[in-house]
Order: sequence, then structure tokens, then C-alpha cells
Amino acid sequence: MNDTSLSLSERLAQHLLRPVPENVRTKARLHLVDWLGCVAGARHSAVGEVQHHMVQTAPLRAALLGNVLEMDDVHRAAILHPGPVVWPTVLGDADQGMAAVLDAAVRGYEATIIVGATFDAAHYAFWHNTTTAGVFGAAAAVGSLFGLDEAQLASALGLGGSVAGGLWQTRHEPQMAKQWHIAHALQTGGAAAWHAANGVTGPRYILEGPQGLYAATCEAPKPMVLGEGWRIDEVSFKPWGACRHAHPAIDAALALRARGTLDFPIAVETFADALAFCDRPEPTTVHEAKFSLQHAVAVVAVRGEPRLEDFEPDAIAALAEARSRVTVRADPMITSRYPDHFGATVIAGGDREALIDTLGDPERPLSRDGIIAKAGALMEWGGLDPAQIERGVTLALDSDDAEGVVGWLEEIL
Repeated sequence: MNDTSLSLSERLAQHLLRPVPENVRTKARLHLVDWLGCVAGARHSAVGEVQHHMVQTAPLRAALLGNVLEMDDVHRAAILHPGPVVWPTVLGDADQGMAAVLDAAVRGYEATIIVGATFDAAHYAFWHNTTTAGVFGAAAAVGSLFGLDEAQLASALGLGGSVAGGLWQTRHEPQMAKQWHIAHALQTGGAAAWHAANGVTGPRYILEGPQGLYAATCEAPKPMVLGEGWRIDEVSFKPWGACRHAHPAIDAALALRARGTLDFPIAVETFADALAFCDRPEPTTVHEAKFSLQHAVAVVAVRGEPRLEDFEPDAIAALAEARSRVTVRADPMITSRYPDHFGATVIAGGDREALIDTLGDPERPLSRDGIIAKAGALMEWGGLDPAQIERGVTLALDSDDAEGVVGWLEEIL
């Protein structure tokens, strides 16, 4: 049904209440284990030390950790990371059972991606899409757990959207607001669903209204697309601990290294947003190194496939000379395919490698074993022992015990 008399949020609410197929629940479990790996891997980060002392539930503490390592799942067209918002949101009501948690997660991914994919470049220039769209995803997820009907769910989306936010000033300063954005999105969206369940009504036209989110934050919002499938199938997994905008260059550089032609000097051509976020020839912190095209490509040239330790202070210092021999520029053709495709060309040693899509994208997916191996490696990086790793992976992939997942988080955090 596509009733044009309905507002966008009403149409979205109607769309979200479809039954979730079992195969989509199975796919969601892979995203759950991926998120658990990201959380566990960040236990000993600066943010991890802060959350450790907070008197909150384990899912709320985990919300601050899911994006710390820059290895969280990503949707290209929406330019956002659904997992860090959705999983701590749904695990807040884990007593409803794994089936309900997985259904709510799938609906949370759906709302986050559908709303995020309508934002334009003007929005992304200032607003953290994961947060502005994530509020809608959290509202949808909690609405699913509460069993809201269409009208209540539309109100939850309207309430959450009316206070959506998250400014990109966070990426210009050494602080923790990017992590706090996640906590804000899930708590605000969850509160919106709770209030809607209790009769509080929200604005129907929060997206397209004359003083709605589009009018305030976009120049040319894109049409809302409500497809027959579930958008979680479009989400990419990130194999390396750097900003996703750097991954195409990493991937292309790895291909040249495998051919023995990744010699300095190295030139990188990629999309314009990759430079806006990751043109950092002289990073000085771990965060800056993860957002440095020059550093990422230097890592590949000198050390091979990037590991988390390659973005730590010792590596930043050791690779200074190598970084100075990596140049970057925006390529109009690659930019024209973005954000539907994250591509890059790397030129070195008389050879070149041009990629349209990168490893972990649906066109070049990580295998199930690859996702499990990534999660296990992150858990090991975070100091978990083999038994803890095995239990976390098993709970996510094979168990119907959602409360057991929360208990595992309580144990490690």
C-alpha cells in the first residue's frame, strides 16, 4: 500500500510493521556479533574507561563503545552506521526474547537507513547522519518491542524526529561527543516510543513539513524509498579499523601490494567526501590516524593488511616518512558514484588499481566465517579470553537467550 494522503512518517510506520522473515533474522545475528566485537574491542579505550564507572545498564554503557574503533557496520547510501544505535537499544528490553529483539533490530535498521538515505549532501556537511537518522531507528526498534500500532509508531517517529540532532563539530576536536551521540539517539528514540505508547502524540509531518527536519537541515532531500525487502541486507561490514571513507584506498593498495607494485610514491584518487573527512597527512592521535588516507595507505605499503595496532601512537610516529610520500586527490568520476559506491584508484610503481566497491560491501561481502573471525579478533584485542569470546559469539549467532547477551556485556564491561 502506498497511500499518498499519509505523511512520510505514517508511510514509514506502516512499512515497518511487516513481518520479519527468518532469513532476515539470521542476517541480523551477524550484525549483532559484529557489534559485540566492536564493543569488546573498545573496552580499554579512553571512552571505555569512562563508561566503566557509569552506573547504567550494560547496553547503555555498551552504546558508548560501538563506534570507538571505527569498525562498526555502515550503510553507504545513507552514510551512517546503524548497528551502534540499534543493538544497545533493543538489548535494553532483552527479557522479551531473542526473536522479538531480532525483529526490533531489523525494524530499527530499516527506519535508520530509510530516513538517512533521504538526507542530502547539505545535511551531511553539518549533521552526523547516524544520530539524526538513528533517533528514528531507536524509536522504531522500541516501538516494535512495545507492540505499537501504526498511529502510535508514527507518533514515536514524529516525537523522536522533532529533537533529532548531532553536529559534525565533534570530528574537529579531541573529545567523546561522537560516542555520546549514539547514547543520545537510543535514549531519545526509546523515550519517544515510550511516550507514544502512553498516548503522547507527535507531529505527522516531522520530515517534510514547512518547519520539519528537511526544511531545517537539507537543501534537496531525496525521495523516501520503501522497498519490498529489508535494508539490513544493504549494510556493509568493515574489515579494517579506519574510517570507511579510507577503506577503498586500503583495498586498492592491498591489491597493488599483492602484485608487488605498491612502491612509493603513491597517488590516491577517491571521492570528495573521503578527502573532507580523511585528508590528514600528519595525524597526531589514534583518532586522526583512523581518519587519514595517507596513514592508511602507508600502513599497507610498509606493513600489509591494517591491524588496530597500526593506528596506535608508535605506528603513527614510525610511518611519518612513508605518509609524506602518499598524495591524495578527489576524482570527479568516483565522486559521481558516491554514496551508492565507495571507490578509489591507487597508482604506484607504474601500476594502478581502480575499485568501485570495497571489501565488506554487499557486492563484495565478507563471509560468515570472516565476520566471526573479525569479531573474535576484536574481542581478543579487548582482552577477552577464549572462553569469553566463544560464549559471546555463540550467544549472538546460535542462542535464543537475549538476556544472556546482556549478561555477557555485564561481565565484560
